[in-house]
Amino acid sequence: MAPFGFGRSRSGPFGWRRVGRPVDLVVALGLLGFLALFGAILQYRLGPARMLAGYAQAIDGDSLRLSGEELRLEGIDAPEYRQSCTGPDGRPVACGRAAHRALQALLARGAVACEIGKADRYGRGLARCRQGKTDINATLVSEGHAVSYGAYRAEEAAARAAGRGLWAMRFERPEAWRRSHPR
Repeated sequence: MAPFGFGRSRSGPFGWRRVGRPVDLVVALGLLGFLALFGAILQYRLGPARMLAGYAQAIDGDSLRLSGEELRLEGIDAPEYRQSCTGPDGRPVACGRAAHRALQALLARGAVACEIGKADRYGRGLARCRQGKTDINATLVSEGHAVSYGAYRAEEAAARAAGRGLWAMRFERPEAWRRSHPR
């Protein structure tokens, strides 16, 4: 070692042992790759919010087609189209078809504007849709045609207390029904 600490040293800053420039390059590229991957995952999970507007058609009780794109209404879960519930008189009721008709009736009133965030596992955009001042997602839950799925808990509680829609019947939550009736 050179006197007074000048010259070439085998130690890096903080007393770390130097391993060489190729290893430093590999570590730096690995860190940059990790940061890029983390950013891509974050953007995928959050998704860029965008708007679509126009006339839409109901696919089922919580999905619609707007401007050629299939969207799922975020924060709600409606009975599947083939799902049936048990009415107060003990007879089966096609509650999945009723949910579809309820969404179709809302969409028939006029144009809708949907804010689309991230995508679901099937690649459909998750949307919060409005028709003027009417929040379509909240309306379906408050009328009892859908249940809360992470949002709209107050609307579900009000529908349950009033015995509206699904809450006037015995039904299996849509998520549980899908598990017991795989496609």
